[in-house]
Amino acid sequence: MLTNKHVVTAMIVAPVLAVLAWIAVGQFAGEQPEPAQPGREYPLVEQSNCRYASGACDLTNEAFTLRLSLDRSADPVLNLSASHPLDGVLISVSFADDNTPPEQMRVTDGQGLAWGVLLGRVPGPGERVRLVAVTGGTAYFGEASTQFMAENPAGQ
Repeated sequence: MLTNKHVVTAMIVAPVLAVLAWIAVGQFAGEQPEPAQPGREYPLVEQSNCRYASGACDLTNEAFTLRLSLDRSADPVLNLSASHPLDGVLISVSFADDNTPPEQMRVTDGQGLAWGVLLGRVPGPGERVRLVAVTGGTAYFGEASTQFMAENPAGQ
């Protein structure tokens, strides 16, 4: 069977054609990305640096990115930096079953790219950060672990 050159050629060409067909179907029939529409809501995805003591937590949706970090001064401040200018941010840090009302973050620069809120205490393990960021009439919402705020034992 493997001595027939037509069979050998077919065994080499068939997988290549299958992969090319899969890519072509994705390009022509797949979902195409669209710009965010005003008045709509879009979820933010928690990135892996939120799940360990990294010092920062990234929430993303395509090119829209928010980065959370904790300033451990006398009164802890949760800072947010955005890839796009924001009109406002509501944030809540609590346990999953707690119905703590959100707080309005305050802009810390003149462009709407940096925001902050006074927490009063460092969040404990098991608490979650929930936020809604609005830019140009479009709302982005997300939830993340507070593990990134934990003390880093290595001092990094």
